[in-house]
Amino acid sequence: MSDVLSAPHIMEFPYTRSTGPVVGAFLTGLRDKKLLAYRADDGSVVCPPPEYDAKTVAPVDAAALVEVGPEGVVTSWSWNPVPRAGNPFDRPFAWALVRLDGADTSMLHALDAPRDAIETGMRVKVRWADETVGFINDVACFEPAGGAA
Repeated sequence: MSDVLSAPHIMEFPYTRSTGPVVGAFLTGLRDKKLLAYRADDGSVVCPPPEYDAKTVAPVDAAALVEVGPEGVVTSWSWNPVPRAGNPFDRPFAWALVRLDGADTSMLHALDAPRDAIETGMRVKVRWADETVGFINDVACFEPAGGAA
């Protein structure tokens, strides 16, 4: 028997995620070029804010959101030499964890800088998208801000 059975298959995730009150407020803040974070009961500031507290698993109250700065420090990074479809750039760039001023946690986003200019501890700032609509891509990327951590 020489016939090979085959069937076309496209893997996709055709769903839309709805946001809760906290993530929704975070995204609305991005639309307004503000970065919101959650001040937990222990005083730590988590950005981006979760819908549920990681330690207590209690729902986060949107009233506990605070604004953090649009600048921060790279806490870790990884170079992406060959971007893929859907990446924020069609040229090499870095993925970076950035602890924004006023936050105790880091958020993951693209960093637009030459590889030899990137280092842990460098100061970066948000580059906002030309048009902000309430989506994570409202932060187009981070870019060097100058100065030391």
